[in-house]
Amino acid sequence: MSLTIQNTFLPAPDPEASLAFYRDVLGFEVRLDVGYGEMRWITVGSPDQPTTGVVLHPPFADPGITEDERRTISEMMAKGTYATIVLSSDDLDGTFDRIAATGAEVMQEPTDQPYGLRDCAFRDPAGNHVRINQAG
Repeated sequence: MSLTIQNTFLPAPDPEASLAFYRDVLGFEVRLDVGYGEMRWITVGSPDQPTTGVVLHPPFADPGITEDERRTISEMMAKGTYATIVLSSDDLDGTFDRIAATGAEVMQEPTDQPYGLRDCAFRDPAGNHVRINQAG
């Protein structure tokens, strides 16, 4: 059996702000943009990984979500604990500097972790945790 990741989903209550971050700040390409207003599903991805996409989706599109669940999701998104994506870069320090220069919210500057990784972290406009590891 051979399985690959095709898509992963991140909540994006403000599609334009999320699109600007993933396209303009991270350099992802837009692969699909469907819907309108706050009910848009935008698929973006790294030009280096044409078969793997990140779908930026409306977090409350499911009509089965209760008001309590909406409140919990909103609170978790505001704290950056609802969703995470981990990326990698061949030049972590340069990538960090370029992203930080755009005004993106820094959660952690490049750090050598005790478990062997060097990484940094940002929050996207929706509050999602964006962690970047040094590749290799």
